Amino acid sequence: MTDSIPPLLVAFDLDDTLAPSKSQIDDRIGELLIALAERVEVAIISGGQLGQFTTQVVDRLPEASPAVLARLHLLPTCGTQYYRLTEDGVVTVYKRSLTDDQKSRALAAVEGEARRLGLWESETWGDILEDRGSQITFSALGQQAPVAAKTAWDPTGEKKNALRAAVAALLPDLEVRSGGSTSVDITEQGIDKAYGMRQLAEQTGIALDDMLFVGDRLDPDGNDYPVLAMGVRCHAVEGWEDTADYLEQLIPTLPVRV
Repeated sequence: MTDSIPPLLVAFDLDDTLAPSKSQIDDRIGELLIALAERVEVAIISGGQLGQFTTQVVDRLPEASPAVLARLHLLPTCGTQYYRLTEDGVVTVYKRSLTDDQKSRALAAVEGEARRLGLWESETWGDILEDRGSQITFSALGQQAPVAAKTAWDPTGEKKNALRAAVAALLPDLEVRSGGSTSVDITEQGIDKAYGMRQLAEQTGIALDDMLFVGDRLDPDGNDYPVLAMGVRCHAVEGWEDTADYLEQLIPTLPVRV
């Protein structure tokens, strides 16, 4: 798809693209997402779990018709889970899971390497390790850490990248990737946001060439980069305000669907 051809589906990263990390979307974003869904399919792909999608986005959306809600696609844990919105709430399309053995090895490896590298913090906000079913997530400062603390912990990404590499060496049969600003995610092999985009194509019948992805980490070390690398048209942002400004330009160029 070239810039002159309008997308049929627009997908977004969540944290630092639609909202600050682990925070609710602003009313402005909520209104823009619904306006976008009046025109095209809208998807959110993140390493987070469904609960985060619900509290950060779904619960903050303005009222919309069932037809518009049906154009919203939620892909937690990079697409190993897939949900749709209906007037009755969130419904499951599919949900995959790691085996107990994979989970136990992943938990042991990431904790052991974090402690060895001096990255196991004593002052945290919530759980450091989380079993998300299809994904094990390490959050250095805990799941509920304030944005300012997370930003200050690893501004260059050096700590997170060192931990990712160390854990990956111990788990050659699993995928170990940098997640959010302080997190490392462990999934089955081949699971990243490119996987989520392929699932979107399979479920919707929309070709990847007709999709657009918006994210804040499209750099080679970022967790949005696999989408760019697979050839999907991408737009880089540096926060939710950037995303809102971009959508205010994009939406008027798209025809409203009945």
